[in-house]
Amino acid sequence: MTRRLFRILAALGLAASLSGFAAPAWAEKRVALVVGNNEYKNVPKLLKAVNDARTMGDTLSQLGFSVMVAENQNRQQFSETLLAFDKAIEPGDTAFFFYAGHGFEIAGQNYLLPTDVPAATEGQEELVRDASILADRIVERLQNKKARTSILVFDACRNNPFERKGIRAVAGGGGLAPMTQLPEGVFSVFSAGPRQTALDRLSNDDANPNSVFTRTFAKELLKPGENLVQVAQRTRRAVSEMAESVKHRQVPVYFDQMVDDVFLSGLAKDAVARSDDPPPTKLAALPPVSVPKMPKEETLNAPIASFSRHNGGWSVTFSFADPTLGISWRMAGQGDFRETGFIDTLDPRTRKRMPNPSIELPPDAQAGTIEVRYVDQSGDMQGPFPIRFDPEAALIRDQRKILDMTSTSWLSFREFNGLLVYYTHLVSYRCAIREVRIGIDTAVPNQVLKMPPCDMRDPSAVTAGMPLYMKLAPSTKSVSVELTYRDGSVSEIKSFRSANRSNN
Repeated sequence: MTRRLFRILAALGLAASLSGFAAPAWAEKRVALVVGNNEYKNVPKLLKAVNDARTMGDTLSQLGFSVMVAENQNRQQFSETLLAFDKAIEPGDTAFFFYAGHGFEIAGQNYLLPTDVPAATEGQEELVRDASILADRIVERLQNKKARTSILVFDACRNNPFERKGIRAVAGGGGLAPMTQLPEGVFSVFSAGPRQTALDRLSNDDANPNSVFTRTFAKELLKPGENLVQVAQRTRRAVSEMAESVKHRQVPVYFDQMVDDVFLSGLAKDAVARSDDPPPTKLAALPPVSVPKMPKEETLNAPIASFSRHNGGWSVTFSFADPTLGISWRMAGQGDFRETGFIDTLDPRTRKRMPNPSIELPPDAQAGTIEVRYVDQSGDMQGPFPIRFDPEAALIRDQRKILDMTSTSWLSFREFNGLLVYYTHLVSYRCAIREVRIGIDTAVPNQVLKMPPCDMRDPSAVTAGMPLYMKLAPSTKSVSVELTYRDGSVSEIKSFRSANRSNN
Protein backbone atom coordinates (compact mmCIF):
# COMPACT_ATOMS: atom_id res chain seq x y z
CA MET A 1 0.00 0.00 0.00
CA THR A 2 2.86 2.36 0.87
CA ARG A 3 4.61 1.72 -2.45
CA ARG A 4 1.37 2.22 -4.38
CA LEU A 5 0.72 5.54 -2.60
CA PHE A 6 4.27 6.69 -3.35
CA ARG A 7 3.83 5.84 -7.04
CA ILE A 8 0.59 7.83 -7.15
CA LEU A 9 2.24 10.83 -5.51
CA ALA A 10 5.20 10.56 -7.87
CA ALA A 11 2.78 10.74 -10.79
CA LEU A 12 1.40 13.93 -9.24
CA GLY A 13 4.85 15.45 -8.98
CA LEU A 14 4.93 14.98 -5.20
CA ALA A 15 7.55 12.28 -4.69
CA ALA A 16 10.36 14.70 -3.97
CA SER A 17 8.28 16.56 -1.45
CA LEU A 18 7.09 13.35 0.19
CA SER A 19 10.67 12.30 0.92
CA GLY A 20 10.67 14.92 3.67
CA PHE A 21 8.08 12.82 5.51
CA ALA A 22 9.96 9.52 5.29
CA ALA A 23 12.33 10.35 8.16
CA PRO A 24 11.22 9.56 11.70
CA ALA A 25 8.88 12.27 12.97
CA TRP A 26 9.53 14.31 16.08
CA ALA A 27 6.92 15.87 18.31
CA GLU A 28 5.48 19.18 17.18
CA LYS A 29 6.97 19.22 13.69
CA ARG A 30 5.81 21.50 10.90
CA VAL A 31 3.95 20.01 7.94
CA ALA A 32 2.50 21.87 4.94
CA LEU A 33 0.45 21.14 1.85
CA VAL A 34 0.20 23.77 -0.89
CA VAL A 35 -2.13 23.29 -3.86
CA GLY A 36 -2.28 25.36 -7.04
CA ASN A 37 -4.84 24.75 -9.80
CA ASN A 38 -4.53 26.51 -13.16
CA GLU A 39 -5.54 24.00 -15.82
CA TYR A 40 -9.31 23.80 -15.47
CA LYS A 41 -11.02 21.79 -18.18
CA ASN A 42 -14.63 23.02 -18.01
CA VAL A 43 -14.41 26.43 -16.31
CA PRO A 44 -12.03 29.35 -17.02
CA LYS A 45 -8.34 28.59 -16.58
CA LEU A 46 -6.18 30.61 -14.20
CA LEU A 47 -2.73 32.08 -14.78
CA LYS A 48 -0.95 32.34 -11.43
CA ALA A 49 -2.36 29.74 -9.02
CA VAL A 50 0.45 27.24 -9.66
CA ASN A 51 3.08 29.97 -9.25
CA ASP A 52 1.41 31.00 -6.01
CA ALA A 53 1.59 27.44 -4.69
CA ARG A 54 5.27 27.15 -5.63
CA THR A 55 6.10 30.47 -3.97
CA MET A 56 4.30 29.45 -0.79
CA GLY A 57 6.08 26.10 -0.87
CA ASP A 58 9.47 27.83 -1.00
CA THR A 59 8.44 30.24 1.76
CA LEU A 60 7.24 27.52 4.10
CA SER A 61 10.37 25.45 3.46
CA GLN A 62 12.41 28.41 4.70
CA LEU A 63 10.27 28.39 7.85
CA GLY A 64 11.14 24.78 8.66
CA PHE A 65 8.08 23.09 7.16
CA SER A 66 8.17 19.76 5.35
CA VAL A 67 6.23 20.79 2.27
CA MET A 68 4.11 18.91 -0.26
CA VAL A 69 3.43 20.89 -3.44
CA ALA A 70 0.50 19.66 -5.55
CA GLU A 71 -0.36 21.19 -8.92
CA ASN A 72 -3.40 20.98 -11.18
CA GLN A 73 -5.27 18.42 -9.12
CA ASN A 74 -8.35 16.66 -10.43
CA ARG A 75 -10.86 15.31 -7.92
CA GLN A 76 -9.19 11.93 -7.37
CA GLN A 77 -5.71 13.40 -7.18
CA PHE A 78 -6.87 16.07 -4.72
CA SER A 79 -8.35 13.38 -2.46
CA GLU A 80 -5.19 11.25 -2.61
CA THR A 81 -3.03 14.29 -1.86
CA LEU A 82 -5.13 15.14 1.18
CA LEU A 83 -4.82 11.54 2.35
CA ALA A 84 -1.01 11.77 2.13
CA PHE A 85 -1.18 15.06 4.06
CA ASP A 86 -3.27 13.33 6.74
CA LYS A 87 -0.70 10.58 7.10
CA ALA A 88 2.12 13.08 7.59
CA ILE A 89 0.43 14.83 10.56
CA GLU A 90 0.86 13.62 14.12
CA PRO A 91 -0.65 14.91 17.38
CA GLY A 92 0.91 18.21 18.42
CA ASP A 93 2.07 19.18 14.92
CA THR A 94 1.62 22.48 13.16
CA ALA A 95 -0.30 21.94 9.90
CA PHE A 96 -0.36 24.57 7.14
CA PHE A 97 -2.75 24.25 4.17
CA PHE A 98 -2.56 26.71 1.26
CA TYR A 99 -4.88 26.68 -1.75
CA ALA A 100 -4.76 28.82 -4.88
CA GLY A 101 -7.39 28.21 -7.54
CA HIS A 102 -11.11 28.51 -8.06
CA GLY A 103 -13.25 28.49 -4.95
CA PHE A 104 -17.02 28.54 -4.75
CA GLU A 105 -19.55 29.17 -1.99
CA ILE A 106 -22.89 27.38 -1.91
CA ALA A 107 -25.34 28.06 0.94
CA GLY A 108 -22.58 29.33 3.21
CA GLN A 109 -20.23 26.38 2.63
CA ASN A 110 -16.92 26.68 0.82
CA TYR A 111 -15.81 24.32 -1.94
CA LEU A 112 -12.35 24.09 -3.53
CA LEU A 113 -12.69 23.24 -7.21
CA PRO A 114 -10.52 20.49 -8.75
CA THR A 115 -9.45 20.90 -12.36
CA ASP A 116 -12.11 18.48 -13.63
CA VAL A 117 -15.09 20.18 -11.94
CA PRO A 118 -18.01 20.11 -14.44
CA ALA A 119 -19.48 23.22 -16.04
CA ALA A 120 -22.64 23.33 -13.92
CA THR A 121 -25.68 25.49 -14.65
CA GLU A 122 -28.64 26.71 -12.62
CA GLY A 123 -30.08 24.01 -10.37
CA GLN A 124 -26.94 21.83 -10.47
CA GLU A 125 -25.48 22.84 -7.12
CA GLU A 126 -25.25 19.20 -6.03
CA LEU A 127 -23.10 18.47 -9.07
CA VAL A 128 -20.58 21.08 -7.89
CA ARG A 129 -20.71 19.80 -4.31
CA ASP A 130 -20.07 16.20 -5.30
CA ALA A 131 -17.21 17.10 -7.63
CA SER A 132 -15.38 19.46 -5.22
CA ILE A 133 -13.53 19.50 -1.89
CA LEU A 134 -15.41 20.89 1.11
CA ALA A 135 -13.10 23.34 2.91
CA ASP A 136 -14.69 22.66 6.33
CA ARG A 137 -13.84 19.00 5.88
CA ILE A 138 -10.13 19.89 5.73
CA VAL A 139 -10.49 21.63 9.10
CA GLU A 140 -12.19 18.51 10.51
CA ARG A 141 -9.41 16.27 9.22
CA LEU A 142 -6.73 18.40 10.88
CA GLN A 143 -8.72 18.34 14.12
CA ASN A 144 -9.05 14.56 13.91
CA LYS A 145 -5.28 14.30 13.52
CA LYS A 146 -4.95 16.42 16.70
CA ALA A 147 -2.78 19.09 15.09
CA ARG A 148 -1.91 21.63 17.75
CA THR A 149 -2.01 24.53 15.31
CA SER A 150 -3.86 24.53 11.97
CA ILE A 151 -3.34 27.36 9.50
CA LEU A 152 -5.47 27.54 6.35
CA VAL A 153 -4.89 30.14 3.64
CA PHE A 154 -7.18 30.53 0.61
CA ASP A 155 -6.19 32.62 -2.39
CA ALA A 156 -9.41 31.64 -4.12
CA CYS A 157 -11.64 34.69 -4.08
CA ARG A 158 -12.20 35.05 -7.82
CA ASN A 159 -15.24 35.59 -10.05
CA ASN A 160 -17.97 32.99 -10.37
CA PRO A 161 -16.30 30.33 -12.58
CA PHE A 162 -19.68 29.01 -13.76
CA GLU A 163 -20.89 32.23 -15.37
CA ARG A 164 -21.29 31.94 -19.14
CA LYS A 165 -22.92 34.30 -21.57
CA GLY A 166 -26.56 33.45 -22.23
CA ILE A 167 -26.74 30.75 -19.52
CA ARG A 168 -27.97 31.20 -15.96
CA ALA A 169 -25.15 30.24 -13.61
CA VAL A 170 -25.36 27.80 -10.74
CA ALA A 171 -26.58 29.53 -7.58
CA GLY A 172 -23.66 30.46 -5.36
CA GLY A 173 -20.84 32.93 -5.15
CA GLY A 174 -17.39 33.31 -6.60
CA GLY A 175 -14.83 33.31 -3.85
CA LEU A 176 -15.44 31.90 -0.40
CA ALA A 177 -17.72 32.59 2.55
CA PRO A 178 -16.35 33.65 5.96
CA MET A 179 -15.30 30.76 8.24
CA THR A 180 -16.50 32.22 11.54
CA GLN A 181 -17.17 28.98 13.46
CA LEU A 182 -13.66 27.59 13.63
CA PRO A 183 -12.54 25.31 16.46
CA GLU A 184 -9.81 26.31 18.89
CA GLY A 185 -6.31 26.21 17.46
CA VAL A 186 -7.32 27.13 13.89
CA PHE A 187 -6.33 30.28 11.99
CA SER A 188 -7.66 30.99 8.49
CA VAL A 189 -6.84 33.76 6.00
CA PHE A 190 -8.74 34.73 2.83
CA SER A 191 -7.22 36.79 0.04
CA ALA A 192 -10.35 38.98 -0.21
CA GLY A 193 -13.49 39.76 1.75
CA PRO A 194 -17.06 38.68 1.02
CA ARG A 195 -18.26 39.57 -2.50
CA GLN A 196 -14.77 40.84 -3.39
CA THR A 197 -12.52 39.46 -6.11
CA ALA A 198 -8.79 38.97 -5.67
CA LEU A 199 -6.42 40.59 -8.14
CA ASP A 200 -3.91 38.48 -10.06
CA ARG A 201 -2.10 41.63 -11.17
CA LEU A 202 -2.26 45.38 -10.74
CA SER A 203 -2.05 46.24 -14.44
CA ASN A 204 -1.06 44.78 -17.79
CA ASP A 205 2.49 45.92 -17.03
CA ASP A 206 2.60 43.99 -13.73
CA ALA A 207 5.08 41.18 -14.45
CA ASN A 208 5.08 39.70 -10.96
CA PRO A 209 4.47 35.93 -11.28
CA ASN A 210 2.28 35.87 -8.17
CA SER A 211 -1.13 37.23 -7.27
CA VAL A 212 -1.28 40.49 -5.32
CA PHE A 213 -2.20 38.60 -2.14
CA THR A 214 0.36 35.78 -2.30
CA ARG A 215 3.30 38.02 -3.20
CA THR A 216 2.52 40.10 -0.09
CA PHE A 217 1.59 37.31 2.31
CA ALA A 218 4.73 35.27 1.52
CA LYS A 219 6.98 38.23 2.33
CA GLU A 220 5.19 38.96 5.60
CA LEU A 221 5.50 35.33 6.73
CA LEU A 222 9.29 35.55 6.56
CA LYS A 223 9.58 38.65 8.77
CA PRO A 224 10.81 37.71 12.27
CA GLY A 225 8.87 39.00 15.23
CA GLU A 226 5.44 38.95 13.55
CA ASN A 227 2.80 36.62 14.95
CA LEU A 228 0.05 35.25 12.73
CA VAL A 229 -2.34 38.08 13.53
CA GLN A 230 0.29 40.69 12.68
CA VAL A 231 1.14 38.86 9.44
CA ALA A 232 -2.54 38.87 8.46
CA GLN A 233 -3.08 42.50 9.47
CA ARG A 234 -0.04 43.80 7.60
CA THR A 235 -0.90 41.72 4.56
CA ARG A 236 -4.43 43.12 4.62
CA ARG A 237 -3.19 46.69 4.84
CA ALA A 238 -0.65 46.32 2.01
CA VAL A 239 -3.01 44.42 -0.31
CA SER A 240 -5.92 46.81 0.22
CA GLU A 241 -3.65 49.80 -0.49
CA MET A 242 -2.30 48.23 -3.68
CA ALA A 243 -5.81 47.34 -4.84
CA GLU A 244 -7.07 50.82 -4.06
CA SER A 245 -4.28 52.28 -6.20
CA VAL A 246 -5.99 50.71 -9.23
CA LYS A 247 -9.52 51.59 -8.04
CA HIS A 248 -10.28 48.03 -6.91
CA ARG A 249 -11.58 46.89 -3.54
CA GLN A 250 -9.79 43.88 -2.04
CA VAL A 251 -9.45 43.58 1.73
CA PRO A 252 -8.08 40.22 2.95
CA VAL A 253 -9.80 38.85 6.04
CA TYR A 254 -8.70 36.45 8.74
CA PHE A 255 -10.42 34.40 11.45
CA ASP A 256 -8.45 33.73 14.61
CA GLN A 257 -9.19 30.93 17.08
CA MET A 258 -5.65 30.72 18.46
CA VAL A 259 -5.17 30.71 22.23
CA ASP A 260 -1.52 31.82 22.11
CA ASP A 261 0.56 34.04 19.87
CA VAL A 262 2.06 32.00 17.03
CA PHE A 263 5.39 33.05 15.52
CA LEU A 264 6.35 31.08 12.41
CA SER A 265 9.51 33.09 11.69
CA GLY A 266 10.78 33.40 15.26
CA LEU A 267 10.94 36.37 17.57
CA ALA A 268 12.34 39.78 16.76
CA LYS A 269 16.10 40.20 16.84
CA ASP A 270 16.03 42.02 20.17
CA ALA A 271 13.96 39.30 21.88
CA VAL A 272 15.84 37.31 24.50
CA ALA A 273 16.19 33.65 23.57
CA ARG A 274 16.07 31.05 26.33
CA SER A 275 18.89 28.54 26.51
CA ASP A 276 16.49 25.59 26.69
CA ASP A 277 14.70 26.47 23.44
CA PRO A 278 14.78 23.66 20.83
CA PRO A 279 16.32 24.37 17.40
CA PRO A 280 14.08 26.65 15.29
CA THR A 281 13.46 23.99 12.62
CA LYS A 282 11.85 21.74 15.22
CA LEU A 283 9.55 24.33 16.71
CA ALA A 284 5.89 23.75 16.03
CA ALA A 285 4.29 27.13 16.31
CA LEU A 286 4.78 28.45 19.78
CA PRO A 287 8.27 29.80 20.41
CA PRO A 288 8.63 31.66 23.72
CA VAL A 289 6.55 34.84 23.88
CA SER A 290 8.00 37.93 25.53
CA VAL A 291 5.54 38.34 28.41
CA PRO A 292 6.35 38.38 32.12
CA LYS A 293 7.00 34.86 33.35
CA MET A 294 4.51 33.35 35.78
CA PRO A 295 5.54 31.01 38.60
CA LYS A 296 5.16 27.50 37.17
CA GLU A 297 3.26 26.11 40.12
CA GLU A 298 0.77 28.97 40.05
CA THR A 299 -0.05 29.19 36.34
CA LEU A 300 -3.22 27.13 36.59
CA ASN A 301 -4.59 29.51 39.24
CA ALA A 302 -3.94 32.71 37.31
CA PRO A 303 -6.92 35.09 37.21
CA ILE A 304 -8.82 35.98 34.05
CA ALA A 305 -9.54 39.66 33.38
CA SER A 306 -12.41 41.26 31.48
CA PHE A 307 -12.31 44.92 30.41
CA SER A 308 -15.26 47.26 29.98
CA ARG A 309 -15.14 50.87 28.79
CA HIS A 310 -17.58 53.45 30.20
CA ASN A 311 -17.79 57.24 30.27
CA GLY A 312 -15.53 57.53 33.30
CA GLY A 313 -12.81 55.17 32.12
CA TRP A 314 -12.17 51.42 32.38
CA SER A 315 -13.59 48.76 34.67
CA VAL A 316 -11.42 45.67 35.00
CA THR A 317 -12.97 42.60 36.63
CA PHE A 318 -10.84 39.66 37.74
CA SER A 319 -12.12 36.09 37.98
CA PHE A 320 -10.33 33.59 40.22
CA ALA A 321 -10.64 29.83 40.23
CA ASP A 322 -9.76 29.64 43.95
CA PRO A 323 -11.50 31.31 46.89
CA THR A 324 -9.70 34.53 47.81
CA LEU A 325 -9.31 36.42 51.08
CA GLY A 326 -7.80 39.55 49.53
CA ILE A 327 -6.81 40.98 46.14
CA SER A 328 -4.14 43.57 45.32
CA TRP A 329 -2.79 45.01 42.09
CA ARG A 330 -0.51 47.53 40.45
CA MET A 331 0.63 48.54 36.99
CA ALA A 332 3.90 46.72 36.38
CA GLY A 333 6.82 48.49 38.03
CA GLN A 334 4.71 51.41 39.29
CA GLY A 335 4.78 51.68 43.06
CA ASP A 336 3.30 49.43 45.71
CA PHE A 337 0.42 46.97 45.36
CA ARG A 338 -3.00 48.42 46.17
CA GLU A 339 -5.80 46.49 47.84
CA THR A 340 -9.11 46.32 45.99
CA GLY A 341 -11.13 46.33 49.24
CA PHE A 342 -14.25 44.30 49.96
CA ILE A 343 -17.93 44.20 48.98
CA ASP A 344 -20.87 43.61 51.32
CA THR A 345 -21.28 39.98 50.36
CA LEU A 346 -20.17 36.79 52.11
CA ASP A 347 -18.28 34.26 50.04
CA PRO A 348 -20.04 30.93 50.76
CA ARG A 349 -16.73 29.11 50.27
CA THR A 350 -14.83 31.07 52.95
CA ARG A 351 -17.70 32.46 55.03
CA LYS A 352 -15.87 35.80 54.94
CA ARG A 353 -16.45 39.07 53.13
CA MET A 354 -15.75 38.77 49.46
CA PRO A 355 -12.87 40.83 48.10
CA ASN A 356 -13.83 43.36 45.46
CA PRO A 357 -12.91 41.69 42.14
CA SER A 358 -12.91 44.97 40.17
CA ILE A 359 -10.62 47.95 39.71
CA GLU A 360 -10.98 51.20 37.80
CA LEU A 361 -8.52 52.71 35.34
CA PRO A 362 -8.67 56.26 33.95
CA PRO A 363 -9.97 56.80 30.38
CA ASP A 364 -6.48 57.74 29.17
CA ALA A 365 -4.79 54.67 30.70
CA GLN A 366 -1.89 53.55 28.54
CA ALA A 367 -1.13 50.02 27.38
CA GLY A 368 0.83 48.04 29.90
CA THR A 369 0.83 45.06 32.23
CA ILE A 370 -1.40 44.80 35.30
CA GLU A 371 0.14 42.69 38.06
CA VAL A 372 -2.45 40.94 40.23
CA ARG A 373 -1.95 38.86 43.36
CA TYR A 374 -4.31 37.34 45.87
CA VAL A 375 -4.39 35.72 49.32
CA ASP A 376 -5.68 32.16 49.09
CA GLN A 377 -7.90 30.35 51.59
CA SER A 378 -4.82 29.20 53.53
CA GLY A 379 -3.57 32.75 53.97
CA ASP A 380 -0.71 32.39 51.47
CA MET A 381 0.04 35.06 48.89
CA GLN A 382 -0.26 33.86 45.27
CA GLY A 383 1.23 35.73 42.35
CA PRO A 384 1.79 38.31 41.09
CA PHE A 385 0.22 37.28 37.79
CA PRO A 386 0.73 39.51 34.72
CA ILE A 387 -2.33 40.57 32.71
CA ARG A 388 -1.78 42.48 29.49
CA PHE A 389 -3.85 45.64 29.07
CA ASP A 390 -4.21 46.95 25.51
CA PRO A 391 -6.84 49.74 25.50
CA GLU A 392 -7.60 49.61 21.79
CA ALA A 393 -7.88 45.81 21.62
CA ALA A 394 -9.95 45.74 24.82
CA LEU A 395 -12.31 48.42 23.51
CA ILE A 396 -12.84 46.64 20.21
CA ARG A 397 -13.46 43.32 21.96
CA ASP A 398 -15.90 44.87 24.46
CA GLN A 399 -17.87 46.80 21.84
CA ARG A 400 -18.04 43.83 19.48
CA LYS A 401 -19.42 41.68 22.29
CA ILE A 402 -22.12 44.28 22.91
CA LEU A 403 -22.96 44.47 19.19
CA ASP A 404 -23.26 40.69 18.96
CA MET A 405 -25.56 40.60 22.00
CA THR A 406 -27.76 43.48 20.79
CA SER A 407 -28.01 42.72 17.08
CA THR A 408 -31.78 43.24 17.12
CA SER A 409 -31.13 46.92 18.00
CA TRP A 410 -28.77 47.80 15.17
CA LEU A 411 -31.53 49.62 13.28
CA SER A 412 -34.86 51.14 14.20
CA PHE A 413 -37.57 52.79 12.09
CA ARG A 414 -39.60 55.90 12.75
CA GLU A 415 -42.26 57.76 10.82
CA PHE A 416 -41.60 61.50 10.84
CA ASN A 417 -42.37 63.44 7.68
CA GLY A 418 -41.71 60.20 5.87
CA LEU A 419 -39.86 57.03 6.84
CA LEU A 420 -36.58 57.27 8.75
CA VAL A 421 -34.19 54.46 9.69
CA TYR A 422 -31.97 55.20 12.71
CA TYR A 423 -28.55 53.59 13.24
CA THR A 424 -27.63 55.36 16.49
CA HIS A 425 -26.80 52.02 18.10
CA LEU A 426 -24.11 51.31 15.52
CA VAL A 427 -22.66 54.80 15.92
CA SER A 428 -22.41 54.25 19.70
CA TYR A 429 -20.22 51.18 19.21
CA ARG A 430 -18.46 52.27 16.01
CA CYS A 431 -14.94 51.64 17.35
CA ALA A 432 -15.44 47.89 16.82
CA ILE A 433 -16.64 48.36 13.24
CA ARG A 434 -14.56 48.67 10.08
CA GLU A 435 -17.49 48.96 7.69
CA VAL A 436 -21.30 48.90 7.69
CA ARG A 437 -23.11 47.75 4.56
CA ILE A 438 -26.87 47.96 4.09
CA GLY A 439 -29.34 46.79 1.48
CA ILE A 440 -32.70 48.51 0.99
CA ASP A 441 -35.43 46.03 0.08
CA THR A 442 -32.80 43.41 -0.65
CA ALA A 443 -31.21 40.64 1.42
CA VAL A 444 -27.79 41.54 -0.01
CA PRO A 445 -26.20 44.61 1.63
CA ASN A 446 -24.90 46.48 -1.41
CA GLN A 447 -24.08 49.99 -0.21
CA VAL A 448 -21.75 51.40 2.42
CA LEU A 449 -23.18 53.32 5.36
CA LYS A 450 -20.60 55.91 6.38
CA MET A 451 -19.78 55.96 10.09
CA PRO A 452 -18.13 58.72 12.18
CA PRO A 453 -14.49 58.07 13.14
CA CYS A 454 -13.67 56.35 16.44
CA ASP A 455 -12.46 58.63 19.24
CA MET A 456 -10.52 56.58 21.80
CA ARG A 457 -10.86 59.38 24.36
CA ASP A 458 -14.66 59.10 24.39
CA PRO A 459 -15.49 56.11 22.18
CA SER A 460 -19.25 55.90 22.77
CA ALA A 461 -19.96 59.61 22.49
CA VAL A 462 -22.71 60.66 20.08
CA THR A 463 -22.21 64.35 19.42
CA ALA A 464 -24.15 67.03 17.60
CA GLY A 465 -23.79 66.90 13.86
CA MET A 466 -23.17 63.16 13.65
CA PRO A 467 -25.37 61.45 11.02
CA LEU A 468 -27.70 59.09 12.87
CA TYR A 469 -30.46 58.29 10.37
CA MET A 470 -31.37 57.96 6.72
CA LYS A 471 -34.56 59.00 4.98
CA LEU A 472 -36.15 56.17 3.00
CA ALA A 473 -38.94 55.91 0.49
CA PRO A 474 -42.28 55.34 2.28
CA SER A 475 -42.72 52.08 0.36
CA THR A 476 -39.54 50.56 1.85
CA LYS A 477 -40.26 47.12 3.29
CA SER A 478 -36.92 46.11 4.84
CA VAL A 479 -33.25 46.95 5.32
CA SER A 480 -30.49 44.34 5.59
CA VAL A 481 -27.27 45.00 7.52
CA GLU A 482 -23.83 43.42 7.52
CA LEU A 483 -20.93 44.54 9.74
CA THR A 484 -17.26 44.06 8.99
CA TYR A 485 -15.46 44.20 12.31
CA ARG A 486 -12.05 45.72 12.92
CA ASP A 487 -10.40 42.27 12.97
CA GLY A 488 -11.68 41.61 9.45
CA SER A 489 -14.39 39.11 10.40
CA VAL A 490 -17.91 39.64 9.10
CA SER A 491 -21.23 39.41 10.92
CA GLU A 492 -24.27 37.49 9.80
CA ILE A 493 -26.61 39.51 7.61
CA LYS A 494 -29.48 40.85 9.72
CA SER A 495 -32.78 41.96 8.20
CA PHE A 496 -35.02 44.63 9.76
CA ARG A 497 -38.61 45.13 8.61
CA SER A 498 -40.01 48.63 8.41
CA ALA A 499 -43.35 47.35 9.71
CA ASN A 500 -41.73 47.48 13.17
CA ARG A 501 -41.74 51.25 13.32
CA SER A 502 -42.63 53.98 15.76
CA ASN A 503 -44.99 56.85 15.01
CA ASN A 504 -43.49 59.10 17.69
